[in-house]
Amino acid sequence: MLLAWRLVRPAHAEPGAAFSGEGSRRYGGRWNAPGRPIVYASLHLSLAALETLAHADRRRFERDYVTFEVRVPHDLILELRDEDLPDDWRARPVSTGARAVGDAWLAQRASVALTVPSVLVPQERNLLLDPAHPRFGEVGIGAPRRFRFDDRL
Repeated sequence: MLLAWRLVRPAHAEPGAAFSGEGSRRYGGRWNAPGRPIVYASLHLSLAALETLAHADRRRFERDYVTFEVRVPHDLILELRDEDLPDDWRARPVSTGARAVGDAWLAQRASVALTVPSVLVPQERNLLLDPAHPRFGEVGIGAPRRFRFDDRL
């Protein structure tokens, strides 16, 4: 089993909301175009926190979040190798190459999860989950737990 972490606002503290991919479906993300749901998680809780901070609106930053432990069987995971990364995968604000990779992965339904490097810490990995994959139910989702960002951040 691969252990990963998802960090969400308290309003999305139910697994059905936290793992629907609705936010990424509406707005898109680094690895998906709008209209395609993906659930973003990280292989370390600290990386999930860093990713959340990087995307936070500093003027309205809420310190209280909810974290979920995610366990994914290894046979449901593919790894995007560094040599397969598009040249613009770290582009800001949008990487068309990364979105094309993620959208193709979703269309192929080759796995429930895909590990990708973090733009913030390329030596660490994030986990993309396809909530519409027929085997998504095999992903273990832990109970929501309170997470609070330190006041120094």
